[in-house]
Amino acid sequence: MSGSDHTSASCRTARPGTGGRIWVVGLIMAFEGHPDLEIAHEGDWSDYKHQRNFRVRKGHQLRGDKLDLEYLKWYELNRPVFDKVKDDAKLSDLSFQVGIPGDLDMTMFTMGPTRMLGKREPFSEATVRDITQIHAAAGGDVVFQLELPAETVFVAKAGPLGGVVAGKLAAGINRLVKASPAGARFGIHLCLGDLGHKALSGLSSARPLVRFANAIADGWPAGRTLEYVHAPLAAGDEPPSVDPAFYAPLTGLELPAGTRFVAGFLHEERTIQEQRKLLDVIEAAVGHEVDVAASCGLGRRTPEAGFATMDQARALCEKPPDSTLATLG
Repeated sequence: MSGSDHTSASCRTARPGTGGRIWVVGLIMAFEGHPDLEIAHEGDWSDYKHQRNFRVRKGHQLRGDKLDLEYLKWYELNRPVFDKVKDDAKLSDLSFQVGIPGDLDMTMFTMGPTRMLGKREPFSEATVRDITQIHAAAGGDVVFQLELPAETVFVAKAGPLGGVVAGKLAAGINRLVKASPAGARFGIHLCLGDLGHKALSGLSSARPLVRFANAIADGWPAGRTLEYVHAPLAAGDEPPSVDPAFYAPLTGLELPAGTRFVAGFLHEERTIQEQRKLLDVIEAAVGHEVDVAASCGLGRRTPEAGFATMDQARALCEKPPDSTLATLG
């Protein structure tokens, strides 16, 4: 069965691939040839403990104009494929989604947490450069998805200081957005990590996600559209909680009018009956209809797992028969 058999007109954006690259891993591994960087910690990125990190070579300076993060390259490579799929499927409203790792994330995962201080600016400059060039080529047809696992995990682990940490990190994200072209469209992908289908952190409730989403929305720059905020309600191989109390903090979600909330709770370890009940709980807490998604991208999953999740999404977007409703417990 082809991937197209699992899609429907409910799809809002489509994100083509990046040549088999595992999120930022391929790019970071390729920095081995960068003239201003050298390997500080060897690793193959087989898991979070085996990261390859870099440092700036002695006597060198890392500059944004010498960093190619390849977002423009992959956009230009995939654009003809996207246009053909869009035309063949007659999805005139479908937008091209460009995944943009947060500049703090690129800094931390490239340099490592002990060498990242003072190194964010080059990654910010390189990120904004590619966003600007893609926006100039595509205009309103592209949504830039900012992907923020480091920030999300920092907020999740901050405990009672989560509100303060969320505000500080949101300010950095919004600086990046403000430096991007007026009229650009963005989505926010809060993320707990999914390398090897393992999360960097779990959650005891949705509260950290609400804090972080509200902080980003509160300082969102004028002239740039916040299309959606995606929140991970599962964590890697851990399926979403079936306890309604986990979702209760969603009552405090405060997003701008017109910004969609994407509930990332789809998971192959939950039945469609459980998922339908969870959707009812989530929408009751949020106070309106939400979009549905997995907790993270499907490109690293097996085709079977990816298609199972896509089938869940499609089923939830269709009206269920009364006989399929079930209670959680």
